[in-house]
Amino acid sequence: MAQRYRDHLPEDFSERSLSEDVRFGLTSSPKTLPPKWFYDKVGSELYEEITRLPEYYPFAAEREILMARATEIVTAAGCRHLVELGSGSSEKTRALIEAVLAATRDGEQAAYRAIDVSGSALRAAAQDLSRRYPTLALESVRADFEHGLADALAVEAGEGRGGRLVIFLGGTIGNQTPEQRRSFLAALRGALAPGDAFLLGADLVKSPDVLVPAYDDAAGVTAAFNLNVLEVVNSRLGADFDATDFRHVAVWDADNAWIEMRLEAVRDVRVRISGLDLDVDFAAGEQMRTEISAKFTRERLAAEFEAAGFAASGWWTDEAGRFSVSLWTLS
Repeated sequence: MAQRYRDHLPEDFSERSLSEDVRFGLTSSPKTLPPKWFYDKVGSELYEEITRLPEYYPFAAEREILMARATEIVTAAGCRHLVELGSGSSEKTRALIEAVLAATRDGEQAAYRAIDVSGSALRAAAQDLSRRYPTLALESVRADFEHGLADALAVEAGEGRGGRLVIFLGGTIGNQTPEQRRSFLAALRGALAPGDAFLLGADLVKSPDVLVPAYDDAAGVTAAFNLNVLEVVNSRLGADFDATDFRHVAVWDADNAWIEMRLEAVRDVRVRISGLDLDVDFAAGEQMRTEISAKFTRERLAAEFEAAGFAASGWWTDEAGRFSVSLWTLS
């Protein structure tokens, strides 16, 4: 089956976005960096290592659900076209692809559209998927769904039959603040058509004794992953961060029901970012937030989705009840 590749982003998108995020985040109070910049080559390799750690349950729990429930999910959605936001390697999505292929009848065409900001990730995933599933209609779209969701989800010719199942896995929605989630869900509601559905992977609230170690493992892999974002800024914007000037911190914020990952200055530090002609001072003990990871209850998710015009159409958890995969349709 032929592959399609579309690029919705300018050639300098990544460089411009990083510059804007670093300038805004490091001149704010408190200082922040968005988690999307974790994933250079080293960061991606460290994340793969994190997914295999005994403390880090979300990856395995979500995969358990998808492996066990993919057929049930696809049946409930009634869709033959899969569209994944932030697709990355598309590894966990294979269970859904296989369920769609198995459900496809004569005259129907199973399709998968992968949407990601990384062209290299899209190309690698497409090569693997086309080899595994030669009858799958495959499209790769390089796009920033955070700011261009309507364009990324624009209906293509032939997509109407059976509707589309838009997929957002990995608990990534937890990286958004409540205000960002409201904006995202409003944009999603406006971009979907009758017959479409939305599948969400979201982590669930549980004891801090389980949550905190998942983001601060004993082997220090998550600490290395967090600190690596400083090397990303160094290599791409000519900064002179010294990782030994900072330490990894993970805390549970019960009021907001989220984990925060932070980098804390262990001494007074001045950082020069030559690519931005910017000097940034950190006081000893000052913390810079690099990620939030919100945790949800079923009731909280339902309230947010219903307020955005969605109806609950399916709910699945892993056997231990740690993680959720939920299906939502237009109300």
